[in-house]
Amino acid sequence: MLLPPAHGKTELVEVVRITDPVRHLSSEDLDGDTVASWEGDQAQQALSLITGLPGSEPYRCFLPGWGIRAHGSAGPLFEIAFCFRCHGARVWAPGLPAEQRGQTFDAESPAALELLHRFRACLPD
Repeated sequence: MLLPPAHGKTELVEVVRITDPVRHLSSEDLDGDTVASWEGDQAQQALSLITGLPGSEPYRCFLPGWGIRAHGSAGPLFEIAFCFRCHGARVWAPGLPAEQRGQTFDAESPAALELLHRFRACLPD
């Protein structure tokens, strides 16, 4: 998966549990509840998993359940919503080309399964 060029400046990643997935079909930003914050190595490992997500054939639902907000020292950098059902991702970032805003990923790949496992581990029991 292609991340915005600013991803190299990421210092903090917020894990977002999306509560209204339908909103993300045409929204201007990611909306949901922050359930965890990852810093340092944990943030970099998450970004490595995301950049390692292989492409996939798109499906149609796009009802994302998880997302991230990446922050650098100067503030927010980008946001991504993930739909593990339709293999779709939506990326928001300043100046991001239109062709990178909607991407696909193989939700059954080892990187995607590990990312989903890490997301789910952020929820209270």
